[in-house]
This record gives sequence, structure tokens and C-alpha cells, in this order.
Amino acid sequence: MSENSNPMLEPRIAKVSINIGVGEGGERLQTAERVLELLTGLSSVRTMGKIQNRDLKVRKGFPIGCKVTMRDDEKIEKFLKDAFWVRENSIPSWNFDAQGNLSFGIRDYTDFPDQKYDPDIGIFGMDINVVLERPGHRVSRRRRRSRKVGSDHSVSPEESRQWFQNRFGLTIMEE
Repeated sequence: MSENSNPMLEPRIAKVSINIGVGEGGERLQTAERVLELLTGLSSVRTMGKIQNRDLKVRKGFPIGCKVTMRDDEKIEKFLKDAFWVRENSIPSWNFDAQGNLSFGIRDYTDFPDQKYDPDIGIFGMDINVVLERPGHRVSRRRRRSRKVGSDHSVSPEESRQWFQNRFGLTIMEE
């Protein structure tokens, strides 16, 4: 716990989403799902195209990628330490959004520790999104008696940067 004596003010990681966009279905999508399962130990969900784009050969309703959402604290901690290690423990400050969430990309899954290049799989990059929130934020998502969360209870980008620096030892690069 930090200098705050109130445990409801201490930010925490709500979830981590890992996304691999392939742009097509078939065998490449299956290998991308296998990559996500190798890295996280969880089964992935396919993402479907929302619009039709003839230039990119994307059709509405057809699979174009896969994603995994992690909510277990121990798995999240290990995965993020490895992901930050791949990024050499430095993240640009513009990767934090207005709600204090962190989004960054990794070019190749083989950069992770204990991962070796497999010619059958190839090279896959991924997008990682970390949602940071305070306890009690469920009030905005619950089905019955849902309410808005006040702006003083949301996590600011500066507070999020400080939390990641203290928790994971990240170096935040300013523009």
C-alpha cells in the first residue's frame, strides 16, 4: 500500500487483454491462437470483422483475429513482467490513455523468455491492453442499480504512470 491510508484509493489491475490481429481466418488464425495459448496458458476467443472492406479482404462476420483476457492476478503479474522485459522496461508516456489504462505492442512473440522461433508458427506480434482501476469500480458495470463512478475515484494518467513505475520498475519516456 502506498502513502494512502484508504485501501479504496489504491489502484489495481482489473484485466489484461492480449490481441493478435491476423486479418484472415484459416490456418494463420489457428497458429495465432496457438501463440496466445503458449504465452498465457488460456484459450483464446476469435474476433469477427465488424465492417466489410474489399481492399483489406475483410468481410463482416468473418474471423480476423483472436484475443485473450486475463483476470488472474498471479498470471497477470508474470505475463506483464515478461512483456515489460521484452520492451526493455521502458514505455513511452503517450501509451497511457485519459483513464489511466496502458496499451502497448510487441513485435514478435519469440522475444518473450523461454520462447523459440518455430518455422511452423512464424512471427506474430500482439497488442497488450492493461486496465487499471480502483476498487469499487464495479458499480458502473453491474446490472442492477448501476451508477456512474465519480471523476475523483478514477485513475489519472499521471497516477497510472507512477503506479507502474513503483510496481514494475518501468521507465516512462517523455516526448
